Amino acid sequence: MKIKIESKSGILPEYKTEGASGMDLRAYLSQPVVIAPGKRALIPTGIAIELPEGYEAQIRARSGLAVKYGIGLVNGIGTIDSDYRGEIKIPLINYGEELFTVQNGERIAQIVIAKYEKICWETVEFLGETKRGDGGFGHTGRK
Repeated sequence: MKIKIESKSGILPEYKTEGASGMDLRAYLSQPVVIAPGKRALIPTGIAIELPEGYEAQIRARSGLAVKYGIGLVNGIGTIDSDYRGEIKIPLINYGEELFTVQNGERIAQIVIAKYEKICWETVEFLGETKRGDGGFGHTGRK
C-alpha cells in the first residue's frame, strides 16, 4: 500500500524490523523542548499524510521512552483520520520524576496504519447471551 506523505526534514517514518507493525516518528524541532514531571508538550513531527478513506493512523507511545523515562502520550493512543491533512503533532506527557528533553530528530512515538469499518447502530431491546455476560473489570480473577 502506498500513502502520500510530506516531510519537512526529508526523513520518512520507517519499520525498524521485518515484523514491526509500527514506524517511528521523529521530533521536528528548531530547538530542544524540555518537559517537566507532570507536564505536557505538543511536539511537531514535520510530516503530514494523505490516508485513503477506510484507514486511520494510530499514534502510539514508544515503550523504551515509557519504561526508561516515564514518557507517554497524553491521550493514550492518538488517531489521525483519513480527512486530516495537517502536520502530525505528538502530545507527550512526562509521568517520570525528572526533566525530559526532546531533541530534534529523536524518535518520540510510533505510527501504525489500520483499516477500519464504518457501522450503523441497530437499536434492540436485548443483546445476545454469552458465557461472560456483563462481567466487567476483574471478574475472572487474577489466576
